[in-house]
Order: sequence, then structure tokens, then C-alpha cells
Amino acid sequence: MVGVQVVEKTDSTMRMIIQGADVPFLNALRRIVLAEVPTMAVDEVMVIENSSVLHDEILAHRLGFIPLKTDLDTYNLPEECPCKSEFGCNLCRVSLTLDVEATEGVRTVYSGNLLSENPDIKPVSDNIPIVKLAQGQKVRLEAYARLGRGKAHAKWQPVSVCAYKHLPIIKIDAKRCDACGKCVVVCPKKILVDVGKGIEARNIIECTLCRNCMEACPLSPPAIHIAPDGNSFVFDVESTGALPVEQILVEAISILEKKSEEFLSTVQKTS
Repeated sequence: MVGVQVVEKTDSTMRMIIQGADVPFLNALRRIVLAEVPTMAVDEVMVIENSSVLHDEILAHRLGFIPLKTDLDTYNLPEECPCKSEFGCNLCRVSLTLDVEATEGVRTVYSGNLLSENPDIKPVSDNIPIVKLAQGQKVRLEAYARLGRGKAHAKWQPVSVCAYKHLPIIKIDAKRCDACGKCVVVCPKKILVDVGKGIEARNIIECTLCRNCMEACPLSPPAIHIAPDGNSFVFDVESTGALPVEQILVEAISILEKKSEEFLSTVQKTS
């Protein structure tokens, strides 16, 4: 039975302790988050005028990596859209325009200058710099955003961080430990604390399992022992802002379930 405990949560990040799982399951979930959960990103750019220092291709590349708010319920993946058109339609494509000119001195063009035909599909932040224009320079273009998956291009990844590690188990032999403090000094995360009567471990979840403390202990064997819990993990997810972090995880689990059912169905047909 898998148990999940949410330790920390913000609008864009979540840290969980997952118990009763194993490495293959956690790795499958992580890879699906990175490669399979779809998001919106600029996929095609039609440059009308560009007198900036950036070439058209570089400008388009920068636009592609601006995270866009995503609505998975309204839009289809291009390959699944009924229109079957390479140009797309209003069910699989969103148009954004950029028309900026530096009329007085140097001007920085930001993501907030992108105007979307759908107010719900827009940059997650208005303060992402795109290009800096000298006086008299101008950029006019139309960009087309589509749903895509990270396995096709990194610009469609919904997260900036998705990682897991084993939950540490820290044991201190109070009878043998003389509280010399050497393990406290070398601990990079300041997890070990000298409380006067001995050494205590606090905020264990931050431990990186470096085992510097074990190496620093003058006793043999060391009075402190650190090992990974084979069935418990710390799972960290940070969204780019394209999707809420909860929705990313729900979509990933749904995709994993669907893939498992398809695999099981194929096995049953061949047996």
C-alpha cells in the first residue's frame, strides 16, 4: 500500500514523502512528468519585421521557451485534433502577436508584450525578457502555440524540477557517542545538532546521505549510522507555472495508469 504525505506546498512547488513504493515506480512517474504531460508552448513563429540584433531563428527560439498558461480541457494535441490540419484550428492552436518599437532610447521587450487571442493562454510571467531594442529598432511577429510533450522538445516540459531521493534513516548510538561534535561540524546541511547531552538529528528530510558524519566519527565502528530507507522517498516537483503542480501529478498518474492498462491488454492478447 503506497502512502503519500505532503510535507511542503506552494503555488508552484510540492514536496512529498512517498512510502511503500520502489525505485522503478518513482522513476516511471518522474519520466512521465518530464516527457508525457502536455503543455502549451510556441511552436511556430511568422516574423513580419525584425530589425533587432537577434536573428529570426534565435528570437523564435527564445519565444518557444517562455512558459505559457495551459488549458488541457479546451485544447487538443495537434495529432489528436479533428481538424487534421498542419496549420491547426482554434481547438489546437493559439495565436500570440508581438508588435513593439523602440521610439525613445533603448527598450527591453518582455513576455508581457505578447498579446494572446485567448486571455487564458498567456505567459506565466510578464517580466521574462525577450530582446533589447535600440532606438528605431522594431519587432513585429505572430507566434502560434500548440500543445506538446517534453519527449518531443524540452520547451513542452511542465516542470523545472522533478526529482526524488531515498528518505534517510539516521541512527545515533547514545551509549557510545561521546558528543565530540566532529560530525556536527562536517554536516553540510546542519542536520546534526549538539544538544549538550548528546547529538540529535533534526530535519532529517534534508539529509543528502553524504555520510561525512560517519567518516568524521573517531569511533570504530562509528557511533552514527546513516542509510537510505528502501521503501520511502522524498519526491520534489516544481512547476514552470504552465500547470498547477497538483494537476501535473494527476495527469502523470492518469497517463501511467493508461500505459499500464494498454500493456496488460497487449500481454493478454498474445497469451
